[in-house]
Amino acid sequence: MMSRAERTPLTDWWWTVDRGLLAGLAALMVAGLVFLMGGGPPVAEKLGLPTFHFLNRQALYLAPTLVIIVAVSFLSLRHVRRLALGTWIAGVGLCILASKFGPEIKGAHRWIQFGPFGLQPSEFVKPAFVVVAAWAFSEGAQRRDMPGRLLALLVLPITIVPLILQPDFGQTMLITMVWCALFFVAGLHWFWVAGLGLAGLVGVGVAYTFLHHVRERITRFLDKDSGDSFQEFWARESFNAGSWLGVGPGEGTAKRHLPDAHTDFIFSVTGEEFGAVVCLGLVCLFAFIVMRGLKLARRTDDVFTRLAITGLTTLFGLQACINMAVNVRLMPAKGMTLPFVSYGGSSLISLALGMGFLIALTRKRPRTVMLSQKPPGTAPATVAGVMR
Repeated sequence: MMSRAERTPLTDWWWTVDRGLLAGLAALMVAGLVFLMGGGPPVAEKLGLPTFHFLNRQALYLAPTLVIIVAVSFLSLRHVRRLALGTWIAGVGLCILASKFGPEIKGAHRWIQFGPFGLQPSEFVKPAFVVVAAWAFSEGAQRRDMPGRLLALLVLPITIVPLILQPDFGQTMLITMVWCALFFVAGLHWFWVAGLGLAGLVGVGVAYTFLHHVRERITRFLDKDSGDSFQEFWARESFNAGSWLGVGPGEGTAKRHLPDAHTDFIFSVTGEEFGAVVCLGLVCLFAFIVMRGLKLARRTDDVFTRLAITGLTTLFGLQACINMAVNVRLMPAKGMTLPFVSYGGSSLISLALGMGFLIALTRKRPRTVMLSQKPPGTAPATVAGVMR
């Protein structure tokens, strides 16, 4: 057990970090491995791979994931901003390269190949974008000589245009929603909230009119008899078969018909083998992390920290909600992973970066409070080390 009396970087980190967030994230990672034992084998067998290929790779990816979360959580606020800015610039550049030169997978160019390894740069753009946008909004709120809101307005199209070119409308929608949430928390008037909502509806209408695959997904969602609804049908059957308590680990059969049982539809596999009760528990775990983050954001007085924590928490929660909503057929298919549960190297490492940012921002940090009043005849004084 670490003592408060010890003054080492590790003990300082342990006593200033939010251990509730750490516990929630650790529980998600363990749950992801357990659920992947059910969702991974059918896909591996179809591809001619060893039965637990995806489980073993996921466990392998968890090692750098934990290292990144802990390493990033040691950063100061200044270094968090710098790392986010560098990651955002590099990520946007790689997204442009992927749209032009990346391999075509399922009709989109979203990946960059580095030898045998593939990287999806849009995954890394998301957490970096949130911190950069929060930085711009906070500078605009605190400094009149800084056009922060204009910069925040420019950051959005710079980020989403490369994603649209790939195309990746799921990530585009997610980033835009988080940006709108940041704009609202930064003091956006309700009039502009309505305007942004209307602009979003217009964007969906344009995509539906001119993009065939978007129109196909929406039409198939609204009318299951209008086209191929294979994945949606078997996702629904998974929950029907599992009922409340599930058919048992490894005993699911509907999962064998899902091509993405280890990624996009792992929540359906969980529903079949572990039941709706465990699925509700997983929802509660995500809700705990989100509410914990928002509670910590409310406690801080620093504008940048509050905005960044809110944005990162919103990003995490919305991604989880979209994935689960697709699995229970409340939304059209988006191709979005369930954080820390779905299989994926790029997804895990990018989530590690985002959660590392979140833990770094929510740490208790010393601050200096100036004493504006002092007894007559005494020198000016400061009180340092007050913990928020």
